[in-house]
Amino acid sequence: MKPSSTDHPLYDTIVEACRSVYDPEVPVNIYDLGLVYTIEISDEGDVQIYMSLTAPGCPVAGEMPGWIADAISPLAGVKSVNVELVWEPQWGMEMMSDEARLELGFM
Repeated sequence: MKPSSTDHPLYDTIVEACRSVYDPEVPVNIYDLGLVYTIEISDEGDVQIYMSLTAPGCPVAGEMPGWIADAISPLAGVKSVNVELVWEPQWGMEMMSDEARLELGFM
């Protein structure tokens, strides 16, 4: 997996869109939960998201990629969005942001 396109002008806007999507079982957005592994943005505005879930048997596994695409697609400058679920590396609590850990009482 390539690193995220953090220097792309759309990166911060896309991160904020990801922060509008919540895991229904955890009161934290998917970005701070650490589920978004990579955000690739081409010069043409094509966005590729690699993400995971807290568990492979997550009941919204089939829906969450669509929620993310729906949050990012309307953004100005975005041409297309593809969200791919990956299982390596396996998600772990250490991937959560400090804000998420604090929200969930782990700090």
